[in-house]
Amino acid sequence: MPYTIDPAHSSFEFSVKHMVIASTKGRFATFDATANIDDANLPQSSATISIDAASIDTRDATRDNHLRSADFFDVEKFPRITFQSKTVEAKGKGKGDYRIVGDLNIHGVSKEVALDAEVSGPVKDPWGNTRMGVSAQTKINRKDWGLNWNSVLEAGGLLVGDDVRLTAELEFVKSA
Repeated sequence: MPYTIDPAHSSFEFSVKHMVIASTKGRFATFDATANIDDANLPQSSATISIDAASIDTRDATRDNHLRSADFFDVEKFPRITFQSKTVEAKGKGKGDYRIVGDLNIHGVSKEVALDAEVSGPVKDPWGNTRMGVSAQTKINRKDWGLNWNSVLEAGGLLVGDDVRLTAELEFVKSA
């Protein structure tokens, strides 16, 4: 059955090491997602996600503008970040525990990634709508997508870490 994203109850966030000592977190404010969810057989489900790269928000306007520039996301040339699922596999560790594999496209580069996911639902909300929840996370190396900019610190190490943790908290509503 087709489901659409409830953006008021969903988020796409990331964290990356800054100056080797702390993590900087951010989010994307504008996105869309649709899913075809088979309630009875989740491995038959699929999802498509599209994120507005320019909607990046790290709570620092100067940093956000730098991230939008050609040094990083180059949102003029590559305005969307997309994910298209290919497989959904039960991990066998408990009810709702899945591995979602799909193609992640960032900066014009598409690579296969695997996300650890917890799927919840379906449940009926107070207005009679059917909802499903998905909490998913993975870690990627930003350089695999051509996001190479960095600066060497005086004491050694790099200003921006290579590993980026991605987290999605998604709530879907069954389409009428």
